Amino acid sequence: MTDIAPRATRVVASPGGRRRLNGGGPRAGTIVAFVIPFFLPFVLFYLVPVGYALWQSVRVVRRTGGQYGTSYTTFGGFEQYGKVLQNSEFWSSVGRIGLFGIVQVPVMLFVALIIALLLDTPLLKLKSVFRITAFMPYAVPGVIAAIMWSYLYSPQLSPVVDLFNNIGLKPDFLGPGAVLWSAANISTWLWTGYNMLIMFSALQSIPQELYEAARLDGAGNWTIAWRIKVPIIAPSIVLTTVFSIIGTLQLYAEPAVLRQISSNISSTFTPNMLAYAVASGNNYQQAAAISVVIAVITFVLSFGFMRLTSKRAGL
Repeated sequence: MTDIAPRATRVVASPGGRRRLNGGGPRAGTIVAFVIPFFLPFVLFYLVPVGYALWQSVRVVRRTGGQYGTSYTTFGGFEQYGKVLQNSEFWSSVGRIGLFGIVQVPVMLFVALIIALLLDTPLLKLKSVFRITAFMPYAVPGVIAAIMWSYLYSPQLSPVVDLFNNIGLKPDFLGPGAVLWSAANISTWLWTGYNMLIMFSALQSIPQELYEAARLDGAGNWTIAWRIKVPIIAPSIVLTTVFSIIGTLQLYAEPAVLRQISSNISSTFTPNMLAYAVASGNNYQQAAAISVVIAVITFVLSFGFMRLTSKRAGL
């Protein structure tokens, strides 16, 4: 007869007198083997660059013998941070990107929420087609999307501009008052589908019994959407908002591409563009300080938003 009883775990005495279980759990080597593929790239490509940026941000370049003397790099404390905080171009870029985020993020998330709610309603047909269509722009790399839209914004090339000109509107998508919102339109087109998918996934996890009970109480589709669905997926809305705040402060590709066809976008248009411009001038220390300040602002805004909304969203 085959012995099918589970094997008993053997207790083996260690040299120090302590007992250890043999075969009672995963070995340390197995755990390390699973952790290393994540931990090693995390250290090499995240912690090391962050540490190097912090180190560079507290360094300054000095010269001996006047302007044309020998230069050397030494520890400067918070001198680079003082220069950043006194830089008017930095604060102009922060204010510009703040205005961008205040307008673009709510519009993008509202559109994403509406699409997610429509995809979740039983009234909509061909849901798979609409879901793929809404998510498809996210599959386009940001630089490629910016190039596509720059073609549509260009007065010399765009069929859209020609259409508006024919009806007498004459828009200037690359003008000083519109170029920021042209970049916002590209970001909205790119990221709405991504945020929609997160919200839609949260909607799919809601038990159908809640909807049936609401309909028995006389609730219609509109009431169910705004009184049941939206409050339940509030944590997902908060999560997408935090991601959007982080992405807004990292804005670079869209204005950098539009800068090639518009003189209304300077090299300091966004904080990231300013850091890149400063680094291009071989002032790596100040560029590192700008990057650290951007990271601190991003953390404060993201963490502050999560603290304000965590109780309401049930996080």
